[in-house]
Amino acid sequence: MTITKDMKIGEILDANMEVAPFFLEMGMHCLGCPSARSESVEQACMVHGVDADELIAKINAFLANA
Repeated sequence: MTITKDMKIGEILDANMEVAPFFLEMGMHCLGCPSARSESVEQACMVHGVDADELIAKINAFLANA
């Protein structure tokens, strides 16, 4: 699986819960709430002041080595 900025966080977590720490690191502590699960990675990054491209690169690197 390759993660993109337009993917919903819920979709990503449903596919692989091991990436949850990446979202927690950026300050997204409510991963189970409906609005968080329906946000795209890009939207969540904007809200939390995180570079979406950097986060995507970290997650995809992790998934490539998993």
